[in-house]
Amino acid sequence: MSLNSSTVGFFYIHIEMHKHMSRCKHQKRTKIPTLTPTLNPNSSKAFHREIPRTTNRKFANSLTMLEIKTPKTAKAKRELDKRAPKLVENAKKTLILQGTKSSNVLNTVLTEIFHLKKGHAIKYSRKNENIRPFESGGETSLEFFSLKTDCSLFVYGSHSKKRPNNLVLGRTYDHHIYDLVEVGVENFRSMESISYDKKLSPRVGSKPFFAFIGEGFENVEELKHLKEVLLDLFRGEVVENLNLAGLDRVYVCTAISSNRVLFMHCAMRLKRSGTVVPRMELVEVGPSMDLVVRRHRLPNDSLRKEAMKTAADQPKKKVKNVSRDAIQGKVGKIYMPDQKVGAMALTSKVKGLKRERREGKTKNQADSHEPKKQKVATE
Repeated sequence: MSLNSSTVGFFYIHIEMHKHMSRCKHQKRTKIPTLTPTLNPNSSKAFHREIPRTTNRKFANSLTMLEIKTPKTAKAKRELDKRAPKLVENAKKTLILQGTKSSNVLNTVLTEIFHLKKGHAIKYSRKNENIRPFESGGETSLEFFSLKTDCSLFVYGSHSKKRPNNLVLGRTYDHHIYDLVEVGVENFRSMESISYDKKLSPRVGSKPFFAFIGEGFENVEELKHLKEVLLDLFRGEVVENLNLAGLDRVYVCTAISSNRVLFMHCAMRLKRSGTVVPRMELVEVGPSMDLVVRRHRLPNDSLRKEAMKTAADQPKKKVKNVSRDAIQGKVGKIYMPDQKVGAMALTSKVKGLKRERREGKTKNQADSHEPKKQKVATE
């Protein structure tokens, strides 16, 4: 059997592939072979040899998750419709996550914020290395998690020597960072450390009151920004009417200085006052902490103007056969179909037939007393 130049090149490729596969078994990263033309010293013709190229598996997975795909099932279509823009938006969800380093105080704070936002919050327990707010390139992973979970609010906790017990509160617009407020947690008191009557504990999902005490919330720029973020974070669903019996909690924020705010969560106890409006007493139920404003970043004017746009109210659809009059008010027309009364089947228990039955009975009695006529035979 004679071997030409092409046959030698084929065997050379096979040997190189076998060596490459044996090396890949002992390496952690995946190898994607790429074909580059090289020249075989035993042949004058060019052939292709496999050269390994390393890739990051996590980066490849993130690229596949960002692909936009059309829904193939009715369930997937309903999920996309829930995330689509609406005239009346759903309640804002909050994403709670932490950095590479954390502390016991910070873990408790994140857990209790998740408890206060139960039903409208998602909490990640793993540490995130690539999230660095206020830094260029450090907010990409945060925006990706916001898109993945459909959360427009986030709370990020980190701990370091320079910024201990650090909390970053932020909002997103179109799944991009809108604004940020960085605060430090001091003098923290958890729910378990405060003793109170457990019957007064607020119900899950109840609508809260807010009390902002101090002139700093109107004059200081940092506190004004913190007030907006706290209102968005804890207000829950937007409603038009409230029942006084359902109000059982209040968030009290007191401006102690130009950069320090005392945050308290209290339960409300309603008592009789002799009037229509009941008398309210506040009972501290926790959590309670001091928030020290460290850094904050406001959105630019163009982004704020775009985010504050509200859709015009949709025109009311015309209702058929309904009109309004200045005197009579709302007037409606009802069209009745042709009723065939003669073809309706009547039962024997109808009261209107009693007279006919009596008349028919007397007539039959009169006919029975008459002499019967003799039949005449005809030829």
